[in-house]
Amino acid sequence: MRLPVLAWRLLRFRVAAMVWTFMLIGAANPNGLPASWLGLLPAVAALGASYVAATSANDLADEGVDRINHPGDRARPLVNGDASRGDLRALHLCACAAALALAVPLGPLAVGVVAVSLAIGVAYSLSPLRLSYRTWLAPLALGAAYVLVPYSLGALAAGRSPVAGDGWLVAALFALFLARIVLKDYRDLPGDAAYDKPTLLLRFGSGVTCAISLCALAAGAVLLVTALRPPSLVAAALLALLGGAAVLLRRLDGAEDGRDQQVAIGLGARLGNGALLVVLAWLALGGAGASEAARTVFACLLAGLVGVSVVALAARPEQVVIGYKG
Repeated sequence: MRLPVLAWRLLRFRVAAMVWTFMLIGAANPNGLPASWLGLLPAVAALGASYVAATSANDLADEGVDRINHPGDRARPLVNGDASRGDLRALHLCACAAALALAVPLGPLAVGVVAVSLAIGVAYSLSPLRLSYRTWLAPLALGAAYVLVPYSLGALAAGRSPVAGDGWLVAALFALFLARIVLKDYRDLPGDAAYDKPTLLLRFGSGVTCAISLCALAAGAVLLVTALRPPSLVAAALLALLGGAAVLLRRLDGAEDGRDQQVAIGLGARLGNGALLVVLAWLALGGAGASEAARTVFACLLAGLVGVSVVALAARPEQVVIGYKG
């Protein structure tokens, strides 16, 4: 039972949930989610296994960095002594095999997509490529693994192949992910600095990092509205959520300590997740035959609830820090 327990620990659900959301958006575009959810389960499981493969490889590569950044973190069993390097190597191999096997019911193309995901995980963390130490390639590699792969797998699970018509939406999701992932460097700054990791933050400072994130966020917002072409109220709701994230980027750049940085990033991440849920709801309801008016009301209400939750959470910043570190 040791490896299944370790796999559960390494399936870091805050990130896994985001990956699965990208998969569901891929399945829902353009005609809504499949009538039966059973066809999506192999994609969900394959993505989970491939993510465990990636985290186990990354934990092996970054053991020293994690001892500084995440001491005592239960989600990092190598650091807290609950697992050995041999355990994680065995888990990585088993997770790779499981991910490929789970993709088989979805067809050869899906197996190929999962194989690409596994290759990116190895290239990102392990020598000789070790893309995590490449300033510009690291976020692009993560974008491919966390956006392009799950979106494509979702489309395949829904019984269609990704086509050129997906391009605008995929580009939007990719840009929004980049806006978020470059901010990871704030959380990991002490360990990255100790091991001379050439991240954007360490090489160019907070101002440049926030500016890059803001540019990606703005591009993602424009591309998202272009891809969906929703009614003006829905477009306004999406732009309000993403605009709130832009405001928090300004707060992040002016933050004086790590705690304030984590609060700004945590709140911005919640707004971004809310925008993804609005997109998923808009597509799913459309495929289910809901009227445009009903879809608009639901999307706006959902966006409003996300906004209210962020305002409420901002009043309890200690919970934002816990959520971000989790």
